[in-house]
Amino acid sequence: MGRFISVAVLVASLTLPALSTEISNPARKAAYISGAVHNGIMDAKHQFWDEQAASGAFDSARFSAIEDFTPCVDGFAGEFRCNNIDLYSFYTHAELGSTVGQGSSSWGWVHEGREFIIIAQADGAAIAEVTQEGKLDYLGRLPKTPEAANAIWRELRVLDHYLVVGSEAVNHHVQIFDLLKVLDITPEEKPKTFNPATDLTALWTGLPIGRTHNIVINWDLGYIIAVGSQPRTSEFRSGLVFIDISNVTNPTLAGFEASAGYVHDAQCLLYKGPDVRYLGNDICYGYNEDRLVIYNVTDRANARVISQTSYEGAAYTHQGWVLDTEDQRFLILDDELDERNGRRARCRRPRGDLHLGYLRPREPKQTGFYKSVDRTVDHNQYVHEGKAYQSNYGNGLRVLDISSIPSDPTGSGVQEIGFFDIYPEDDNQPSNGSLQFVGTWSSYPYLPSGFIIINTIERGAYVVKLKEVTIQV
Repeated sequence: MGRFISVAVLVASLTLPALSTEISNPARKAAYISGAVHNGIMDAKHQFWDEQAASGAFDSARFSAIEDFTPCVDGFAGEFRCNNIDLYSFYTHAELGSTVGQGSSSWGWVHEGREFIIIAQADGAAIAEVTQEGKLDYLGRLPKTPEAANAIWRELRVLDHYLVVGSEAVNHHVQIFDLLKVLDITPEEKPKTFNPATDLTALWTGLPIGRTHNIVINWDLGYIIAVGSQPRTSEFRSGLVFIDISNVTNPTLAGFEASAGYVHDAQCLLYKGPDVRYLGNDICYGYNEDRLVIYNVTDRANARVISQTSYEGAAYTHQGWVLDTEDQRFLILDDELDERNGRRARCRRPRGDLHLGYLRPREPKQTGFYKSVDRTVDHNQYVHEGKAYQSNYGNGLRVLDISSIPSDPTGSGVQEIGFFDIYPEDDNQPSNGSLQFVGTWSSYPYLPSGFIIINTIERGAYVVKLKEVTIQV
């Protein structure tokens, strides 16, 4: 699972033969189209996580909360390796109301100056307020849909004051929950467990078997996209599924785009980039297993593919983000499988990579990449104010300064300016890490206070903050 900026940055232009190699091998292509590659990844994760569960690794109660500020000094904050990132607090999944743990996604919400974080777990989502001191005040939780099994793959986002939750569990469907309800929780009620049968604003049941890999939000236009729904043989083909919430109590299907097949993750927004033909159009950047797919979804009932582009070393195109939503010339993406199967661009060593790309919707090109120092598998990353915040499984949170990319799209100017390693169990392994699916799944860097929330698979949620850093030019 390559990373996009703390993992790999697509910056240097690819030669046509390199692109051709990645996208034209019929046997490889068939393995992606059929779902064999994705199923192989999920099977490997299931097997490993089942072993972890049997060993007690998911018993977060064996850890203790940390409520004292712990600065990063001489490369450590307590037992955790770090650089330029201080630890403010930590809470276990058990303390955040989960009986099974297995943390995954996370997203924030700000209301009248108050900051909140939602922590996804296999059995639901914990909702907490982030205090001015960098602590979590656990308010309550939204459990999974009762008809669904526990599933670590729980992705959530926030649109206005609505929490939107999807899951890989069959019959989970898409939950829409009004976060304003948490404002009414009294100290005596805390923590309050909401009833998913009666407290939801809506439950959208329009997916074939109620299962989706990810939830995407177009914040510019205010609608939801479910991606990676199952099965791949349905009319949606696991592609982009658009959900209209103009009447939030009665969400409806607004259309779908199935021709490019399975979408693992995406970013959808109004286009503000170098190609004047698409200015103001509704564009989705899809991370489709073996390639980047760019869609024009302005007419969601008749969405279409603009381009499909692979890149050097493509193994599993996982997730990415544009560098600047107001100037969409570049994006970064990560590859989740390249370290594990040895397909990393120009390097045999298993380090997290980040790929950089120049964005003209009809003809995007890889411009370069960034290779991490430590051994790891990269997962999700988000860009905020010229920095990429990457969750890299056992290597924790990595923060990259990517402000140099517009002037040097090769990625050679990208610098890691901070990290916080939340999984000390693998620190004694070569290059301070492993290629296992442990540690952090996601982090959320957009709170106005500067606090970053790291959600981890085994332990729980960390509240950290990046120190003021002087960038070396």
